[in-house]
Amino acid sequence: MKICIIGSGYVGLVSGTCFSELGNNVICVDNNKQKIENLKKGIIPIYEPGLEELIIRNVKQNRLNFSTDINNSIINSDIIFICVGTPTSKNSYKANLKYVYKVVSDIKKNLNKYKIIVTKSTVPVTTGDQIEKILESKNKIKFDVVSNPEFLREGEAIRDFMYPDRVVIGTNSKKANNIMKNLYLPLIKKTNRYFHTTRRAAELIKYASNAFLATKISFINEIANLCENTNIDVKEISTGIGLDNRIGDRFLRAGPGYGGSCFPKDTRALVTTSKQFKTNLSIVKSVINSNKSRYKILLNKINKIMKNKLKGKNITFLGVTFKPGTDDMREAASLKLIPYLINKGSNVSYYEPTGIKSNFNNNKVKYINNIKDACKKADLIIIHTEWNEFKQLNLKKISNKKNYKIYDLRNLYSPEKMKKNKVSYFSIGR
Repeated sequence: MKICIIGSGYVGLVSGTCFSELGNNVICVDNNKQKIENLKKGIIPIYEPGLEELIIRNVKQNRLNFSTDINNSIINSDIIFICVGTPTSKNSYKANLKYVYKVVSDIKKNLNKYKIIVTKSTVPVTTGDQIEKILESKNKIKFDVVSNPEFLREGEAIRDFMYPDRVVIGTNSKKANNIMKNLYLPLIKKTNRYFHTTRRAAELIKYASNAFLATKISFINEIANLCENTNIDVKEISTGIGLDNRIGDRFLRAGPGYGGSCFPKDTRALVTTSKQFKTNLSIVKSVINSNKSRYKILLNKINKIMKNKLKGKNITFLGVTFKPGTDDMREAASLKLIPYLINKGSNVSYYEPTGIKSNFNNNKVKYINNIKDACKKADLIIIHTEWNEFKQLNLKKISNKKNYKIYDLRNLYSPEKMKKNKVSYFSIGR
């Protein structure tokens, strides 16, 4: 099939590349000329394991191309995926759909035959209805608007695409459903993971899924707070309740809170949608507030660990991204913790496997490109992101300071073993 992917960011680039790997002819379009030129040269704008190899292979085999020419790309395609950003609006929690509607306007001008227009961007309920209205206006060419939400985890995106938990297709068109099912057939032919529903339901499934996962994270973080006050290991609680098949153990890991491009944005947008339809989502609101204040609890613990003596202390962060396997800094806890520590007079440095980050617009934050040098003068080491290379460190000798401390926000190590080795070790929910 001839596929046009509009928006060559995280979702668009991964989806387009994987569709080409399945044998389709894919054109990835973006209005960022530099990004497209770099992609043509094999320079990838995001960190995603395995993506570079897939792009290079499919470009060589002429199944994957990149362009800034949106008009011709639309004209020469059968299926158009809208994969542009839907960020939170500046003055509200509402999803900003201006990029989506700009793309729809371009599609409207270039509809030359029957096409399927697919929203892969996360959009509020009824967005597909609005797109349909825009395209129908003064346009006699038939088309179908389909919702096909993405469920790609950063760092695991290629595997998630190729071996999906489910493929959700929202449309009332039998023709469009048959075409979309045929498109995904290589991924679903051995499983029963193709779910056909209405367009509005598909739009809401994405938000509901992310809100529920965010709820699990916030829930276990609050239980972790209780565990710390009752001398209980939160890992045992997570295991105990996770063994219940109705609950499961995924997303029951206590930590610094959820971040990234999806959970914060989507929970806020869902609450905004609920207000539009006069529905009170009190649980989701509580989740947002709980996660929003999570960093304050961590800062209180840091102050307690350091006995309120932060001025002049050397503090090292191991990892600053919101999760491993990605270079994504959006809504990472480090963006709250580091500025606070700087304001308190601490000397903050960090080691991050994906390199230096421009998010810390402060010359007092120092990037160090290896773990050994980053930690050798540290009074406090904060394990912020659970990269694999942080899981087998010799914490007994990691710093040259005599009374250095370790605050493990990801519970990578055993408190009992650390105590036995006489390491001043602190973790979450223990």
